[in-house]
Amino acid sequence: MATSNILSIGQSALSAAQAGLSTTGHNIANASTPGYSRQVVIQGSAGAQNFGYGYVGQGTQVTTVQRVFNDLLSSQISSSQSSYNQINTYATQMSQIDNMLADSTAGVSPALQNFFNTAQTLSANPSDASARQAYLSASQALASRFQSVGNQLNSINDSVNTQISSSITQINSYTSQIANLNDMITKAQNLTGQPPNDLLDQRDELVSELSKQIKVTVVNQQGSYNVFVGNGQPMVVGGDKYTLVPVNSPTDPTKVEVGYLSKGVVTVLGQQNITGGVLGGLLQFRDESLDSVKNQLGQLALVVGQSVNDQNMQGLDLNGVQGGNIFNVPVPAVNANTNNLGSGVVTATVSNASAVTTSDYKLEKVGTNFVVTRLTDGVTNTYSSLPQTLDGLTINATGTMSPGDNFLILPTANGAATLSVATTNINKIAASSPVVDAKAATTNAGNATVSTPLVNSSYAGAPLAAAFTLTYNSGTNQLSGFPSGGPQTYTSGATITVGNMSFVMTGTPTNGDQFTVSPTTTNSPGDNRNALGLVNLQTSKLVGGINTFVDAFAQVVSNVGNKTNELNITGTAEKTSLGLLTDAQQSDSGVNLDEEATNLLRYQQAYQAAAKMMQIASQLFDTLLTIGQ
Repeated sequence: MATSNILSIGQSALSAAQAGLSTTGHNIANASTPGYSRQVVIQGSAGAQNFGYGYVGQGTQVTTVQRVFNDLLSSQISSSQSSYNQINTYATQMSQIDNMLADSTAGVSPALQNFFNTAQTLSANPSDASARQAYLSASQALASRFQSVGNQLNSINDSVNTQISSSITQINSYTSQIANLNDMITKAQNLTGQPPNDLLDQRDELVSELSKQIKVTVVNQQGSYNVFVGNGQPMVVGGDKYTLVPVNSPTDPTKVEVGYLSKGVVTVLGQQNITGGVLGGLLQFRDESLDSVKNQLGQLALVVGQSVNDQNMQGLDLNGVQGGNIFNVPVPAVNANTNNLGSGVVTATVSNASAVTTSDYKLEKVGTNFVVTRLTDGVTNTYSSLPQTLDGLTINATGTMSPGDNFLILPTANGAATLSVATTNINKIAASSPVVDAKAATTNAGNATVSTPLVNSSYAGAPLAAAFTLTYNSGTNQLSGFPSGGPQTYTSGATITVGNMSFVMTGTPTNGDQFTVSPTTTNSPGDNRNALGLVNLQTSKLVGGINTFVDAFAQVVSNVGNKTNELNITGTAEKTSLGLLTDAQQSDSGVNLDEEATNLLRYQQAYQAAAKMMQIASQLFDTLLTIGQ
């Protein structure tokens, strides 16, 4: 019994040492394998047998081979990877816009400056053909610069769409593999009762890669991973997987959104439901920054174009007629939701360019009312009928809307890309005297003055036929003499509208003071009054009523630069945090080749000792056989 016991113990020791050598070799072989966790042999005493004189051990047994894995560290790394990849993706995209806008030679700012430089030259030489050609060339260059920037932003949007689709493809691939591994792991554990360590590592590595694309929540349920995204949408439940799909936005055909496919039904997940990872970074960049920059530059292009057109309309061109448009001004876009049930059509036009904001708007039919929501701040306005004017826009609708039908109004999104020059004829530049002039009589005793009348775009169709003179009556505080209608009460600083023109009177008139408003029918050579008006646009706060053109563009550049810098700083901090967590995980779970080399020697010695033990047992057995002879 003693001899066989020694032999049995030696065999168990040999098997344990062999398992240790194999496991150590496996660790060394996978030292550079991504996601591999160091494995260790867990062994214990095989128990003891009572021989009367005491209990004698029966050797050792290997209970399992387990991986060194820290669930908490793994979860923290997954979360950190998701945050870092979101920030890094956002920063990478922002740097494209930052580099584009900061270009001191190819940006919008130098084109704006050159445009007003040529306007200044034109004001000094209003009849000079070369000055007029330079002004038109600068107009074309400015429009081209806006178009270039707008088209580049559209290209970035297209690239984001492609990257969103690519990220969704990767996410679906990872979740499919995780579901398959769930099945394989469950079967392996049920068959042997032992953990399939390499399969577990593969699954955790896939979860790690998945977290780089999107923030996930992982729940371990009886050895299977259930993976959730967004607001709890399941992507993997045991061996079942669910799918994300790229879908065109129902309100904006230029955007690809993330759809969640379940039971044949696709639900669009908004940016608020998709966070973390590359996908979250792309959606956040597009919704928070790209759209904002497009709208801001579109607003600037709109106000520049409309302001120049309005000013050119105030003067006479070289042919002695009212000036027309220099630019083709962008028009607001309106997208009907593809899920609308009614036949309603919504249109939006710009009624006051300076009042137009950088926001998009949602119009929805609620009951019998129309609810317009400004999307930047959520402010709503409810109307019982259309048309209505809001923030410089006139919104109208035709056809029949069903309750719940909604429309996305984009006043400035396409502004930069679609601004263009309306004329190439230098004679069309209205540099000279205003279309309508107004003067206070030299015999007036009061100090009231009258501004040069401003005409609107309808003036050419119904121009002022003849001059008219307004006379002030101090007894009634009224002005009389209008071409149509009765006297009007005088208020200093108030705008007076007559037909398709308006002017402002300020100061204090006395009884009998007169003011004459007359159409201009001749073009005086050298008259530069309207050209000076074009020059003055440069310093007028026309963008949103608070910024000049240059200031508005500088604000866009500054905002983009600050955001890019903020993302870079935050990304660096998140990368450092991720590095520390990864180092901690590697220290705990990674393969240390020096340590494994030591283990090799230890198991080699154990193997040799076990073999020696078995050799001795064999010799003892041979001795017993000899005695028997």
